[in-house]
Amino acid sequence: LYSFFSFLQQRSPASTSGDEVNLGPSANPHARPTDFDFLAVIGKGTFGKVLLAKLKADNKFYAIKVLQKKVILKKKEQKNIMAERNVLLKSLTHPFLVGLHYSFQTPEKLYFVLDYVNGGELFFHLQRERCFSDAIGYLHSLNIVYRDLKPENILLDAQGHVVLTDFGLCKEGIEAESTTSTFCGTPEYLAPEVLRKQPYDRTVDWWCLGAVLYEMIYSLPPFYSRDISEMYDGILHKPLPLRPGKSEAVCSLLVGLLQKDQNRRLGAIADFLEIKNHVFFLPINWDDLYHKRITPPYNPNVKGPADTQHIDPEFTREMVPSSVSRTPEFNASTSSNNAFNGFSFVSNEDSFL
Repeated sequence: LYSFFSFLQQRSPASTSGDEVNLGPSANPHARPTDFDFLAVIGKGTFGKVLLAKLKADNKFYAIKVLQKKVILKKKEQKNIMAERNVLLKSLTHPFLVGLHYSFQTPEKLYFVLDYVNGGELFFHLQRERCFSDAIGYLHSLNIVYRDLKPENILLDAQGHVVLTDFGLCKEGIEAESTTSTFCGTPEYLAPEVLRKQPYDRTVDWWCLGAVLYEMIYSLPPFYSRDISEMYDGILHKPLPLRPGKSEAVCSLLVGLLQKDQNRRLGAIADFLEIKNHVFFLPINWDDLYHKRITPPYNPNVKGPADTQHIDPEFTREMVPSSVSRTPEFNASTSSNNAFNGFSFVSNEDSFL
């Protein structure tokens, strides 16, 4: 939980599949899918898959997110994909954010070359361990609101440290007094102000954090119901259910984070600093936490850099699609070059992992 808080401190015109992206000044024109051996599917989503891959040149392992351009363009999600890339670029300097090494493209696909974090999802471990921080505060310091915090987006590295991933719903440019109003997120973790379709600010992330912590403690998100209407009614109107047996500090933290009035929510005044100073975190040395000098309460016992034991078998049982390793030539005759302008990127920074 503590390392997750540490991380807290610190969506172009329509086109068609086959369009070349303007690589921009940070282009990596030499990167190709054929540079990698694609070994296993380790995740999937609306626009593509995440695969475990080994770079042939040095035998290092990476998680490569491969996205289908035609699906992105059909759903008009280019801006969100570029926003995710931009957040990844800004997040290079934090140990509890997944690292982007570089990105490249083919006429059909976009490729994010990321750290392979193989300790598993927090969601995967949630029923077995109650372990769990500073990453959200870091995003806020960059004027980024995360908006989709949930156990599936929180990974554990080989040592058990928390790593936040999946920045597709992040909103950039949200300063301390700024608001946004897009209705997005995951139903179980939506804040009341989002459900009301009211303008919201950074405190939406602190509600999501409270919902994740509540689930870690009680096994289900607050106000959870299979009936979404009933669940939304609980989020909007019902008092927070706190079962007995938990410490006063834990209850105080949950009540503060899950305050329905965003102006009274813990973090509304001083953002991460307010949470950092809560009595629940008094024993934490935040500098030690940032530098990973604190031993995590759970060790995933990873057997090696290519270990997939903590990846959901639903993914690893799937065949690696042969299309991900093909490198078709760009069609120079295509006219729309701006859909993913500046997507490609080469990192000059070393990963924290």
